[in-house]
Amino acid sequence: MSNDLKTADIKLIQRIIPHRYPFLLVDKVIDINGSQSCTGIKNVTFNEPHFTGHFPGTPIMPGVTIVEAMAQAAAVMVGVDQDLADTNFLVYFMGIDSCKFRRKVVPGDVLRLNITTKRGGGKVWKFEGSAEVDGEVACTASFTAMMDLPKE
Repeated sequence: MSNDLKTADIKLIQRIIPHRYPFLLVDKVIDINGSQSCTGIKNVTFNEPHFTGHFPGTPIMPGVTIVEAMAQAAAVMVGVDQDLADTNFLVYFMGIDSCKFRRKVVPGDVLRLNITTKRGGGKVWKFEGSAEVDGEVACTASFTAMMDLPKE
């Protein structure tokens, strides 16, 4: 893997973060700019298990899964930049701030997860994210995460 890599497909994503179905919420990450910014892509499909109960007859992607998708995109960006594939890299939420939901996200939508690093390096990172559908903002949030590499 190279630090100047600009995209991560699903195979690379699975080598960086441990999430799997039904909780892998990012399909690819594009426009990776080192550890400064990236765009994650989430194709929202009716087959996702949360739509069974949220809400029957009116499927809406839960807000917490939108925020989780943003965090996963951020983790992939850091993993690509720091060459963390196949290292058992884990990321833990430490805080979510200023989270706002502005639009429903429904099956058939393509969610663009725009991530910017506000503070990085070391174990604790802070990000700002927005999730958009067709250029319309669905969610914005700031979030803090701890990057945890296993001891060698």
